[in-house]
Amino acid sequence: MPRLGVFNNVTLDGYFAGTNGDIRWAHGGNEDAEFNEFVAGNAKAGGVLLFGRITYELMARYWPTPEAARNDPVVADRMNGLPKVVFSRTLTGVSWSNTKLVKGDMGAEVRRLKEAPGEDMVILGSGSIVSQLTQLGLIDEYQVVVNPVVIGQGRTMFDGIKEKLPLKLTTTRTFGNGNVFLCYQPIA
Repeated sequence: MPRLGVFNNVTLDGYFAGTNGDIRWAHGGNEDAEFNEFVAGNAKAGGVLLFGRITYELMARYWPTPEAARNDPVVADRMNGLPKVVFSRTLTGVSWSNTKLVKGDMGAEVRRLKEAPGEDMVILGSGSIVSQLTQLGLIDEYQVVVNPVVIGQGRTMFDGIKEKLPLKLTTTRTFGNGNVFLCYQPIA
């Protein structure tokens, strides 16, 4: 049975995106070969990528480009090749390779995907999707990279969560660039 995880960069003050959706803070700063290898290794892991409309549009504008292939060929290859599902009530179509558009009940679709044979799934970005699926109890793991930067305001992955969500820390890893990887699972 496939599992559903989240992988997001967050600022030290807890935001996964600035107020205008800016995520440049997650891709700047000190270069770190070990962290770059970690990111490329995650990209090689495979699975199905889940997105909301905003993250899908950002990713679809960048990863299929020659610039992405030059800057990060391993990740670009995986991002373009992996199956993708985008949840949106407003998109009329999708053009990025291997992408399925779901306009209906997101919770029902994720339950269907989790019950069918297949690979694990991961949500990248997509804070509103993370929040909604968290409230439905459908996320099995939260992987967070805390970046050593404070932006003062922005959006959290958990906007709208109304009940406490106890989590168990399962993995940590610290990188030379100051990033810290944290992995949590919900406590049942």
